[in-house]
Amino acid sequence: MIKKLKIYGLSLAVILSLNLSCTAIQNSNKTQRGAGIGVAAGALVGGLIGGNIGGALIGAAIGGAAGGLIGRQMDKQADKIEAAVPGAEVKRVGEGIQIIFDDKSGVNFAFDSADLTADAKNNLDAVAEIFLEFPDTELMIEGHTDSVGNDDYNMKLSKRRADAVASYLKAKGVASNRFKVEAFGETRPRFENETKEGQAKNRRVEIGVAANQQMIDDAKAQSE
Repeated sequence: MIKKLKIYGLSLAVILSLNLSCTAIQNSNKTQRGAGIGVAAGALVGGLIGGNIGGALIGAAIGGAAGGLIGRQMDKQADKIEAAVPGAEVKRVGEGIQIIFDDKSGVNFAFDSADLTADAKNNLDAVAEIFLEFPDTELMIEGHTDSVGNDDYNMKLSKRRADAVASYLKAKGVASNRFKVEAFGETRPRFENETKEGQAKNRRVEIGVAANQQMIDDAKAQSE
């Protein structure tokens, strides 16, 4: 099941101020998550999380009836992504989708490598088809590394990983103007880097899917 996020306004901000782990964030119920997150709450939580896909998706939420309509479209897309790549972690966050490709998804990276494996390409083929089916979205791609090696080198390596995924999706027909690519190096691990297993999980790419202006305008028009 796609993970769910419950947001309770200011009280959530207090909780998040104590624990800002991205892995702790989960979604509201499907039809209410878009309508339940207004601009003010989104900006508050997004500011606390800061600099990552989860915070960006929450901060971009428009809320209200239009947000509910966008949320339902995202529900459909998230379900298809989860079915296409069962090993990926697919979360509905705000009115968007967060996809985490790590060692379980098949879209992962060997140590000190930004090369896409045959399995990675097959899984990205499936995701590209879904992105083409739902064209009114923006795609945020983040690259990450483990903590082994030089900080500056790891930042560049994470950029190469994110670029590799973006370039492959573009080659499959996904429009280049939909992408925003960022690198975080070793600064945002999801697991402890003290073990080989944790390091493998941290060598990853994450994708955020958010409504573009066309989808937002259409949702607003339908809700009026």
